[in-house]
Amino acid sequence: MTVVESRLTATERSFHVEAYEKIEYTLDYVDGVFDPANPQLADAFSAWGRCLAVVDRNVLAMRGEELRAYFEHHGIDLRVQEVRIAEVHKSLRTVEQLVDAFADFGLIRKEPVLVVGGGLTTDVAGFACAAYKRSTDYVRIPTTLIGLIDASVSIKVGANHGHLKNRLGAYHASKQVLLDFSFLGTLPTDQLRNGIAEIIKIATVGDADLFGRLEKYAEELLEHSFGFGPEGGHVREAGGAITYDAIKRMLELEVPNLHELDLDRVIAFGHTWSPTLELAPERPLFHGHAIAVDMAYSATLAARCGYITEADRDRVHSLFTRLGLSVDSPYLTPELIEQATASILQTRDGRLRAALPRPIGTCHFDSDLHVSDLVDALADHRALCSGLERGGVGLDAFTPAEVEAPVQRTS
Repeated sequence: MTVVESRLTATERSFHVEAYEKIEYTLDYVDGVFDPANPQLADAFSAWGRCLAVVDRNVLAMRGEELRAYFEHHGIDLRVQEVRIAEVHKSLRTVEQLVDAFADFGLIRKEPVLVVGGGLTTDVAGFACAAYKRSTDYVRIPTTLIGLIDASVSIKVGANHGHLKNRLGAYHASKQVLLDFSFLGTLPTDQLRNGIAEIIKIATVGDADLFGRLEKYAEELLEHSFGFGPEGGHVREAGGAITYDAIKRMLELEVPNLHELDLDRVIAFGHTWSPTLELAPERPLFHGHAIAVDMAYSATLAARCGYITEADRDRVHSLFTRLGLSVDSPYLTPELIEQATASILQTRDGRLRAALPRPIGTCHFDSDLHVSDLVDALADHRALCSGLERGGVGLDAFTPAEVEAPVQRTS
């Protein structure tokens, strides 16, 4: 960010400052980001002659040789900081460890850091960049579906604190995002499922046509890694169009409100009660499952309020269920609803602003729902979910147990 306009007004009794900062970043599609023939990544670091890369451990195990060969081919010295950031490691301590790595590297103030990994990695490393010397540039290569279509779009970065999700954070845009969807070919099914939830989010309240295409293709996209699996070529075009339209719609909604000055945010659908729900179990829920529960419950609320039909409510529940995403959780209790509502009111200036479909493809913000209404709706929701496959419980809903330190070593 650079200040592009400022004004000082001085009187005998006061000084008043106005300043406006320019935000500029680019999301570029790259087919094979570590292919030496593609110059986009090298162009970001060639002027410096070196690169500090914060790389997710799993990505490094599968693609580390390609990454190192790429930088060697382009004559750029590479140092790799290996990380494994689970939800339990999305903490200030991990941010401090990354800042220490920046200092050990001797990072120059405006020298960019390369961040390669999923949404958790880019969130925490982006926050470390925001904090280091007050603003350090970075380039993102998201490697998960949720990173490609959601985390890559926003300029928010952050960390959890005090068992509260994203309680610490900043608005700090990366200079560039390189979108390489071939990473999906080696992504585990639980991570694909995690990301599809975010596409359903934007479709349900922002794009009815996209919702219809998800109903048609989502199961095949999950099975065939959005066309990047061994036998998935037949759905690659549909997968590409769906992910492109999801990114485009999210950007259309986010760009006019990058700093969230307007708190009525369509993109916050599924994020009213899920921040508290996600961290409620000892092993946190996957983000996609937590927001899926929130969205399914919100669809039940919307039907109770007359915003959508019961048939459309059931379409939302069915889509999540078919994909193995959660629509209910034993952790979603009246007590949690009350706690989560109180927490989100603090974030939203004292108003609930619950994003609800009205109808599918459009969004309504409801601040008139009281906790008693929400608890009554939960009873209805639980009764509905009891008749669904698995009783509304998702597949592989909990994040893996993590015992290793998040920041391992530099190589």
